[in-house]
Amino acid sequence: MIDVLLAHGFFLANDPKQVAKMRPYPPLGTLYAAAGLRRRGYRVALFDAMLAGGIDDFEAAVAAHRPRIVALYEDCFHFLNKMCLTHVRQATCRMSELARGAGATVVAAGADVSDQPAVYFDHGVAYALLGEADHSLVELVDHLTNGGDGAGAAAIPGLAWREPQAPGGVGRSAPRLPERRPDAFPFPAWDLVDADAYRRAWHRAHGYFSLNMVTTRGCPFHCNWCAKPIWGQRYAMRSPAAVAEEMAWIKELHRPDHLWFADDIFGLQPKWVEAFAREVTARRAEIPFMIQSRVDLMTPRAVRALARAGCVEVWLGVESGSQKILDAMHKGTRVEAIPPARERLGAAGIRACFFLQFGYPGETYDDVMATVELVRRCLPDDVGISVSYPLPGTKFHAMVREELGEKDHWRESSDLAMMFQGTFKTPFYRHLHRTLHRDLELHHRLRRRPRGELRDELAAVEEAWRELERRAASCRSDAPTTLRRARPAPAAPDLRRAWN
Repeated sequence: MIDVLLAHGFFLANDPKQVAKMRPYPPLGTLYAAAGLRRRGYRVALFDAMLAGGIDDFEAAVAAHRPRIVALYEDCFHFLNKMCLTHVRQATCRMSELARGAGATVVAAGADVSDQPAVYFDHGVAYALLGEADHSLVELVDHLTNGGDGAGAAAIPGLAWREPQAPGGVGRSAPRLPERRPDAFPFPAWDLVDADAYRRAWHRAHGYFSLNMVTTRGCPFHCNWCAKPIWGQRYAMRSPAAVAEEMAWIKELHRPDHLWFADDIFGLQPKWVEAFAREVTARRAEIPFMIQSRVDLMTPRAVRALARAGCVEVWLGVESGSQKILDAMHKGTRVEAIPPARERLGAAGIRACFFLQFGYPGETYDDVMATVELVRRCLPDDVGISVSYPLPGTKFHAMVREELGEKDHWRESSDLAMMFQGTFKTPFYRHLHRTLHRDLELHHRLRRRPRGELRDELAAVEEAWRELERRAASCRSDAPTTLRRARPAPAAPDLRRAWN
């Protein structure tokens, strides 16, 4: 029997797009939670759903470990969990029912839990951990282990529970402020991970093995479509030395060929990146790595430091080639800053990839094509394409809330369904997604092969663009959401400190 079984509900098998991509990562947030409980002296085990066969495997884990408490604690660092996908919610709710049926007290944490705790109470969850849950989980387990009751739990910040008399039937304790100094957290419990299973999956699909880390919790920027149910506008940076030390440890323990830093935004300060490069070199901890960042952070100083530290790929939140749309999003970047950032990364030998978002309210066909032309001009090494997705708690969600029908979440990560009245309907954006990927791939090939050899493929792509133009007429929404007068853009965040 153990004290706490930690688990999460993201079964890779439930998401066809992620199965096809086959880039599975261990649940980093869950591993942090396990490490925190261990440091307190609790016996813990992990059920990692990512590569598991299904819910039956979780039921078997509950039977084998007989935990007093089951913590359904999702990986709050992975962008897929910010999407609050329906298949994850359904799996988590079923897991809660099974754990409760086995006699365990069930607690849950994550983005969707923070947004809609009542949904989970209906399926056996006793306590929801809201926001950053590391400290809340340890304090709640202390309370429950010592025989504490619900009234006593209300004194623990960051909790919610069922309370019929409260607004929405949900009782809440005082909010918990995020930890300002994340070096206070122990390194994730990497020994609980079946690294060999991940290694096999990666090698079969890609020929190398990647693991995940974080250097920063939260993001201080103001993109109004970005959900921030865990940290809000706050951020806190680990010290460069602590991150490099963890890299050295992981390098020795699991020998990955590659790392993904899952920070919302990596390298908020150029001086931090420079110090990080020095610390990595001092420990001989170099591992090729990938990050997410912004074009305005890709200064010459930052790019040089990234290259020294071992960065091989940067995914930039470009979003749009239309300044009108970037301003409406409160992105805080300029279109003219995108090509220099891409060129700077390429010159340093770092792959530059673009995240693109179509379908924002007020976007016209000309705005769409401005983004297409930006891609053709910059030729990023890859693109990730999505449509504007109204996540609960965002200003964007509030803008389109009245237009949301029964479908208020994507079932899986490849859905690309318009859930509000954009300028165009879903088939337009799905055709755009396919065509832009084909166009970019073909333009890369044109740099290596004569145009004549690719004549047929060029003709096919040109016909696909003509079809998109036809769909711009046939797939136009009857009453598209208009771009409301933008409020003044929030002030740029002050990034001089390690936390805000």
